Amino acid sequence: MPDTQPQIPVTVLTGYLGSGKTTLLNRILSENHGRRYAVIVNEFGEIGIDNDLIVESDEEIYEMNNGCICCTVRGDLIRVVEGLMRRPGRFDAILVETTGLADPVPVAQTFFMDEDVRSKTRLDAVVAMVDAKHLPLRLKDSREAEDQIAFADVIVVNKTDLVTADELRAVEATIRAINPAARLHRAERAGVSLAEVLDRGAFDLKRVLADDPHFLDPEEHHDHDHAHHDHEHGHHHHGDASPIHDVTVQSVSLRAGEMDPKRFFPWIEKITQLEGPNILRLKGIIAFKGDSERYVVQGVHMIIEGDHQRPWKDEEKRESRLVFIGRELDPERLKRTFEACQAA
Repeated sequence: MPDTQPQIPVTVLTGYLGSGKTTLLNRILSENHGRRYAVIVNEFGEIGIDNDLIVESDEEIYEMNNGCICCTVRGDLIRVVEGLMRRPGRFDAILVETTGLADPVPVAQTFFMDEDVRSKTRLDAVVAMVDAKHLPLRLKDSREAEDQIAFADVIVVNKTDLVTADELRAVEATIRAINPAARLHRAERAGVSLAEVLDRGAFDLKRVLADDPHFLDPEEHHDHDHAHHDHEHGHHHHGDASPIHDVTVQSVSLRAGEMDPKRFFPWIEKITQLEGPNILRLKGIIAFKGDSERYVVQGVHMIIEGDHQRPWKDEEKRESRLVFIGRELDPERLKRTFEACQAA
């Protein structure tokens, strides 16, 4: 029998202590939702699962009576995932919780990069949970909170019942300023529908673009409140809802015509090597001269990959678009050097 197991989708869950991650994980491990998830947590005790829900346990892996399993990272994440993979057919998806302060980037890179893990799993989405009431304070005193938002594909704004409508608007405006591309969901008591968070295909740019062809269109994104970017200072003006703090993470959207691959590839290679630590995410659709297919590119820090997606449609404008989300980026230089990659 050939080994043709489909790749298992992996969701990376981030969010500060108190944002509601534990409540969400408890729901996954105890509710009767009919799906089988493997949940990887740092410390099983933190979740405080009711012992009555555990069917069997072998110290590292606990099986719940709703068909889900929970395991702890006692060492290397890759080792844990490989352990899970030796239990084929036992679960449909993996959820990895990164603890409070943890940086989601290395976790995502594990699934994005490690060949062995990658052949069996695929990164489905990075989900950030934020506490609507305490986010303003978090952003003031923590770079990690900002990175979690900047890096996410899906953001759950939790505890919306604890803030006024105006406060919620201001919080969402701040989130949009840091990350204009993520999908936002509002929730109370982590009551977001699991379908909105799990198996979204949100990290997979090709799938995102299939669902929403305008995903990278500059400034006219359907889902967005048109945040205007003043890149010089990283300030963001947003109607009268004043931003909560000076956002240091910024997004830079570039657009140009058809590209010369001999110029574009060395350029993007150089930019990611040079600016890698400052680039949290990068996403783009490139039109190459003489190429009938759209080329989709995305990256995490210095790691970048690209692939043909589908033919350009007749009515589509053949243009190249690239979005960087990161810190201390130089929009003018990026724009100038990106445009210099255009085909003669």
